[in-house]
Amino acid sequence: MHIKQRPADFKVEEIATPQTIGSGDYSLYRLEKQGRTTHDAMAIIRERWKIDARRVSVGGLKDRHAETTQHFSIYRGPQRKLTHPNLQVEWLGQIAEPFTSEQIAGNRFRIVVRAMLNLEAEAALSGVEEVRRLGVPNYFDDQRFGSATPSGEFFPKLLLLDKYDLALHLALTAPYDHERPDVKQEKKFLRQHWGNWEVLRDLLPRNRVIRFLAHHPDDWAGALQQLPTELRSLYLSAYQSHLWNRMLAGWLTTNLAKRELVYVPCRLQDLPMPKSLLNETSQELSDLRLPLHSARIKIADDDPVKPYFDRVLDEEEVTQSMFKLRGLRKLFFSKGDRAAWCMPKELKVRDDSDDLHRGKQKLTLSFTLPRGSYATLVVKRITRADIGTQEE
Repeated sequence: MHIKQRPADFKVEEIATPQTIGSGDYSLYRLEKQGRTTHDAMAIIRERWKIDARRVSVGGLKDRHAETTQHFSIYRGPQRKLTHPNLQVEWLGQIAEPFTSEQIAGNRFRIVVRAMLNLEAEAALSGVEEVRRLGVPNYFDDQRFGSATPSGEFFPKLLLLDKYDLALHLALTAPYDHERPDVKQEKKFLRQHWGNWEVLRDLLPRNRVIRFLAHHPDDWAGALQQLPTELRSLYLSAYQSHLWNRMLAGWLTTNLAKRELVYVPCRLQDLPMPKSLLNETSQELSDLRLPLHSARIKIADDDPVKPYFDRVLDEEEVTQSMFKLRGLRKLFFSKGDRAAWCMPKELKVRDDSDDLHRGKQKLTLSFTLPRGSYATLVVKRITRADIGTQEE
């Protein structure tokens, strides 16, 4: 079975609750795109309008392999529309503050699952009823873990262990699927000449980290802090998300019987999801919020979440204090928590013959999710299959 076979098979509409439109220094826009990442689309808009990146605020990132609608703001931006191949921008009006993720209530999805056998489609229709009744665990999905190596290594884990040289090597040289040829070539140079910073500086003159190491060859902490801010944040949040998933999985496998669980294939681990719940357990999960691992989070010894939080630390062979990342003032793990459960709203399904695959079925799913929840996980739970996900 397939999703995202065509951009029109995966539609996402951002549900925004912006401030009152009327007056203010910030122009609010609606962006419709397909076949482009949010980063790519914003780069085109900034170039066309000659806008400095610091004036732009985007609430969230939307998938490249989809038809998407989202919002953004520009400080004193132009009050006009923009049309570009696979990209349209509409000016909505003026607001007093920049548009941020806090003004996103959720996202509305329409997803077509293709190339299904009759038995797969029948099983998925049963899955729809289970999800309608129970909801789904609010795991992070594979898109979150693009910075993990193919073998499942995370750069921040080495930071916790004070192995800064190995962490930097992993961050700069680890190979990934679907890399551009120029990125592959750069990583090849880095692996071949690692430690010979002057040679690498000549080969990669625009690499800020290498330029730093050419002048400070033993300052690994300083070199790590030369990584782009966005990249540093992505690496650390991906590791936190991975630990959070394992914490929720631990809660479910501890509190539910094996017969009550179904396992959904994901890139880093198969994730347990309930196929039945007692009313009291359902209520407990609806109320449950789990913290992200951080040195700044404080959990009382009698907090029922603490055993699951600590178990993940024990499995990783690290301690909570290691998350302080001493000596790395520009790298820090964010403090926060996340709802353990997600209830898709307005979940509907239509079963048809697949017009692209003779003799196969397709399912068209539509539903709404709160901000930060993953539609691809809902589809995986419904189909109980590894339908694959693609990163921005």
